[in-house]
Amino acid sequence: MSTAAKTALGPGTASRQFGLPEVWFRFIGAILGLVLAFAFALFSTVSRESGNFWTTLILATLALVLAVFVGITTVPYLARRVASARLREALDYEVTRVGIIYVTVVLVVGIAALNTGNNLLYIVVAAMLAAIIVSGLASAAVLRGLELDVRLPEHVFARRSVPGRIVLRNPRRWMPSFSISVVPLTKEKKGKRWTWEETTFGFPPKRPPRRQWVRLRDWRLRRASVGPAPPGILQGTAYFPYIPAHSEITADLQLLFDRRGRYQQTGFGICTRFPFAFLSKTRRVPLAREVIVFPSVEPPDEFFEVLPLISGEFESFVRGRGYDLYRIREYMPEDSARHVDWKATAKSGSLKVREFSREDERKLRIVFDNPEPGVVVSETYERAVALAASLGWHFAHENAEVSFAAQGYGGEPDIYRFLAHLAVVEPAAGPSIAESLAASDDYQIIVTARSRGAIPTTLWARSYFVFVSDRQ
Repeated sequence: MSTAAKTALGPGTASRQFGLPEVWFRFIGAILGLVLAFAFALFSTVSRESGNFWTTLILATLALVLAVFVGITTVPYLARRVASARLREALDYEVTRVGIIYVTVVLVVGIAALNTGNNLLYIVVAAMLAAIIVSGLASAAVLRGLELDVRLPEHVFARRSVPGRIVLRNPRRWMPSFSISVVPLTKEKKGKRWTWEETTFGFPPKRPPRRQWVRLRDWRLRRASVGPAPPGILQGTAYFPYIPAHSEITADLQLLFDRRGRYQQTGFGICTRFPFAFLSKTRRVPLAREVIVFPSVEPPDEFFEVLPLISGEFESFVRGRGYDLYRIREYMPEDSARHVDWKATAKSGSLKVREFSREDERKLRIVFDNPEPGVVVSETYERAVALAASLGWHFAHENAEVSFAAQGYGGEPDIYRFLAHLAVVEPAAGPSIAESLAASDDYQIIVTARSRGAIPTTLWARSYFVFVSDRQ
C-alpha cells in the first residue's frame, strides 16, 4: 500500500498498523506538521530577502495551510482528551453561610488595616486569607482519589422499603479522608443544551466520502433537546465522618419508591466542607445506576373481591385425577374401582367415587390487556396494573403452572420478567390481546378495560374476566 493510500485511510488505520495509540499518532503528526510549517516560514523569509516574490508567496501559503490543518485536526482532539480527563476530577463549589460571614469579616479587617496602617491588622488579614487557601487545598486533598460504588437490590417493589448500600473506598496508603457526604447530582432540566456529537472530518469538504483525500474521526458541538430525566434513585445523603487510609466504609440505605417505573441516576457527588466549612466542594462521579421498580403486589381491594371467584372457577376447570379431593359423586361405568369411597357408599347405599383435582394440568395464564390511551384515567390504569401484578404474584406461589401474556411481552413464564414489563407499561394503541388467546387451552385470568362485546365468545368458557373502568 502506498503512502498516499495510507494517508487517505486516516490516522486511526495508520496508527493501528504502526502499533501506536491514536493520540500519540496525532501528537507526532502535529509536531511534524508544525515543524514543516516553521521551515516553510523560514524559507519564505529568506526568499523575501532575496526578492523572489512568487517563492515567498508559495512558501508562506504552505506554512499557513499546514498550521491551520494541524489546528483543525489535532488541537481540538487533544484538548477534548485533556478536558475529559479533567472532567472526571472536576469540582463544584458552593459558598456556605459560614464562608460568607468569614469573607465579610476579612473585608472589614482589611479595610480597618488600610485605614489605620496597623501592621498587626495586616498580619491578621494575611492569616485569615491563608486559612481560606489552606481550606481549599485540604478539601481538594481529602476528595482526591476516593472511589464510589452504589449497590442496589435486584428486585424492588413500589411502596415497599428495600435496602441499598453505598461503598466509599480510600485507596491511598497514608492519607485518610474526613467529613465526606455522598449526594445525588442535580438533574438537567428539560430544554436544550450543548453536547458533543461524533462526526467525521473530510478534506476536501464538499466531495463524496470516497473521493476525499483525508478522513478523520472528529467531534462537533451542537445544541440538542433534552427531555425530562427519569426520577433519581438517591434522594438523601450518606455521611462518612472518617475514612481511614487504604480501606473502605459502607453505609446502608433504606430506599422507598412510591410509584412503579424506571429510576435512573447518571451520576453521584462526593461532597465535603472540611476543614473550615467555607466552601461546600463536590466532586462529580460519573456512576450510572438504574432500578426497575415493580408495581406494588400488596393486594388491593379488588383482589379480595375476585380471588374467591377465580379460585372456585379455576378448580372447576381443572377437576380430574390428582391428589386434592374435588368432590364425591355417583359411580359411573368408566370409573376405576380404586376410586370408590366405601364410607360414603355405606352411608348412602349406592356406589360413590372420589373425584380429584387434576394437578398435572393446573395451567393458569395471567393476561394484562393493555388499553388504548384515553380509555381510562391514570388512577384506574394504575389500579389495573397493580391488580394484574398482585394476581401474578399470588398464583406464582401456588401449586399451578403459571404463564403470562400482554401486548409487547415475550411470554416468558418468569414472574419477575412479567413484573418488569408491568413496571414500565403505558397505554398503547393496538388490538386486544384476547384475539390471540383463542387457541389456548390454559385457564386465563384477563384484566381488561375493554367492553364485554369486544371479547371473543370462545374465551368465556375457560377465562375469568376482571373488567376495570372509571366507575369502580
